Amino acid sequence: MYNTPMKRIAMLSFHTCPLASQEGKETGGMNVYVYELSKELVKIGYAIDAFTRCQEERCEEVVEVTPGFRVIHINAGPQASYPKKELMALLPEFVRNMEAFLSREQLEYDLFHAHYYLSGLAGMSLRERIHAPAIPMALTYHTLALMKNLVARDVMEQETPDRIEAEIRLSQTADAILVPSKNDRAYLEYLYGCPTDKLAIVTPGVNTALFHPIPKPEAKQHIHADLAHKIVLFVGRIEPLKGIDTLLYAMKIIRARHRDKEVCLFIVGGDVRQSPDLWTGELKKLERLRRSLDLETVVRFVGQKPQEELPYYYNAADVVTMPSHYESFGMSALEAMACGIPVLTTNVAGITNLWEKWEETLVASANNPLLLAGQMETLLFDENKHREMSEKVLEKTRKLTWHHTALQAQAVYEKLIHPEPGHAA
Repeated sequence: MYNTPMKRIAMLSFHTCPLASQEGKETGGMNVYVYELSKELVKIGYAIDAFTRCQEERCEEVVEVTPGFRVIHINAGPQASYPKKELMALLPEFVRNMEAFLSREQLEYDLFHAHYYLSGLAGMSLRERIHAPAIPMALTYHTLALMKNLVARDVMEQETPDRIEAEIRLSQTADAILVPSKNDRAYLEYLYGCPTDKLAIVTPGVNTALFHPIPKPEAKQHIHADLAHKIVLFVGRIEPLKGIDTLLYAMKIIRARHRDKEVCLFIVGGDVRQSPDLWTGELKKLERLRRSLDLETVVRFVGQKPQEELPYYYNAADVVTMPSHYESFGMSALEAMACGIPVLTTNVAGITNLWEKWEETLVASANNPLLLAGQMETLLFDENKHREMSEKVLEKTRKLTWHHTALQAQAVYEKLIHPEPGHAA
């Protein structure tokens, strides 16, 4: 049996491993969120076991990340990546095998914290199987299907009715829902009918020990960038709702307006190790657009990078862009800001709920390349403005740490573990 402190949390991260972002695999903000939050929760007195589906052959069942924080790989379906929209079929096996692991190790938990709707379904099913409905379950959606469907450009991008149905059901059955921003809180309240007393804003943080200013020449040399070039950077998953096509249009506009200046775009994300004919559909679409706009020498696809490499890319950049059509928060923006790099986001990103009046100049409208190009030009070519914004964004991130996030989560956990008299968990 695993000896841990009194309060034990089971993090459920069914569809994606918290360790993936550390290994340079294709990930989103959820991997970083679960990994960093778990590390900080251990520091304030919790023991964390993060359960995830095994996606590799010869997968190590239990990985101790730090004392008190383990990642546990549970077999469910093939030990390989699996289409996300088909993963629901693997949930029963995952729950059975997780139940068997808990029984074998004689493990009990004070609370489940499920991440993404699939983990929410797993948590609800597990509570039934182990006959423990009193174990409270907190849920973080990370993205909402209704909002993704709002900006989907074709049927293939749309989320399934099963997911929407599950999210609506979970908004009623989960004991608490942690949301990253006021935007998502409002969407859950008005679109999903979630009781407001279940909703708690828990702002994601940034690892300031990893993400911090590095001299620009050193950063540029590390990523093999030309010291004389101005660099625009995008970091994230390669999918339509990220608005990368808008960014390419904005780059074309800048090139047309400033033919005497060397400006390039680095796109960090996606698997580009194979030949372009084997790239994903979205990467192929962006590559065709890059050629159509005659930006082959301007736009560079550099692929997914492990966390320890990202600070060099942020610090090499003059501006980081996040032109999303929907973004529940936008953790890459915080990472860039912690490096002292100005970030241009769209007004649909949850992180803009934190903006002050001066930061409104860093917000663009989604799908507006002319506006985005104009804002990029200011930060690229106005040295005084760039210096001012760099100092302000760096100062803003000093309090937005994962420790602060863990304290916010702790406040939610304790209300569920120790409900007030007369209030069920």
